[in-house]
Amino acid sequence: MEKIRVAIIGIGNCASSLIQGIYYYKDKKPEEAIGLMHWEIGGYKPSDIEVVAAFDIDARKVGMDVTEAIYAPPNCTTVFCPDINPSGVKVEMGCVLDGVAPHMAEYPDNHTFVISKESEKSKEDIVKILQDTGAEILLNYLPVGSEKAARFYAECALDAGCAYINCMPVFIVSDPEWSARFEEKGIPMIGDDIKAQIGATITHRTLANLFRERGVKLERTYQLNTGGNTDFLNMLNRSRLDSKKESKTEAVQSVLGERMDDDNIHIGPSDYVPWQKDNKLCFLRMEGKTFGDVPMNIELRLSVEDSPNSAGCVIDAIRCGKLALERGIGGYLTSISAYTMKHPPEQFTDDVAVEMVDEFIDGERER
Repeated sequence: MEKIRVAIIGIGNCASSLIQGIYYYKDKKPEEAIGLMHWEIGGYKPSDIEVVAAFDIDARKVGMDVTEAIYAPPNCTTVFCPDINPSGVKVEMGCVLDGVAPHMAEYPDNHTFVISKESEKSKEDIVKILQDTGAEILLNYLPVGSEKAARFYAECALDAGCAYINCMPVFIVSDPEWSARFEEKGIPMIGDDIKAQIGATITHRTLANLFRERGVKLERTYQLNTGGNTDFLNMLNRSRLDSKKESKTEAVQSVLGERMDDDNIHIGPSDYVPWQKDNKLCFLRMEGKTFGDVPMNIELRLSVEDSPNSAGCVIDAIRCGKLALERGIGGYLTSISAYTMKHPPEQFTDDVAVEMVDEFIDGERER
């Protein structure tokens, strides 16, 4: 089959895990493919994804082959596929805008971004690269809080005719105005804010849904997260966190039968711990009442490698995006957005969402 031609914005830990995964599963058999939610989607396997363009702003990545840049600092995720041949795709200088928080300059180079001295690309430059490389899907891995940059690249996707997968919490796909623009042009979009396969949000949602289904009144809950990658360092600037907190909180609120009071639910990044690197720790507490108003509580500690966890969802989103392109579907994709994103345009419980995705793959559901 033809390849799925993907362009990536931000060659950080998440991009590293995704690209490693494309090569890692290349020689696997279905029964050996641990960690995939779907081995094939519409006939496409993970190895059918090809990165044809890449953008970053870090001096240690710009100008490098993308298969080498994924291992460059400040990336710190697990290397599970170390031997990848050069792809011939050079990382291009992107456009900074608000993609780098000012406080990042206060930290050592091996932990933070080092902005390249190369000239930033204009929208016209980026659109031309997307068109010249034949990119079909533009994948957004910008840092949390990059509001202007996320919209800039969404405009680039529209102008280039690329499907847009928004993996970070700027509400573009779930914004009716943006969705209408993509639908008008017949371009699919998936978003917003990628979930992990088994991460803090999906675990919290599952337990919250369990409380509701079993008749337990959830009265108070928190989710506290720590990590040591650039994502957590970036999020030390609390002014960049509004959309992230909303995304994670709504992901849990949406599965409850009755919304919790804002004072009784706290979900969000808590601190940056450098030695954790790409390992994310989640501390979760849920307090409720069971039969006879008798109190109960759950406390849970979850430890995951953050970036491979998200790549397991992105690799499905890419292939569903390709199916939408083949079928001429424009606008947001309901099913795969609900299944893989924290803040989709329409929220569904995860068991319903997975059924919807399978129906979409089989051609029984348009979106």
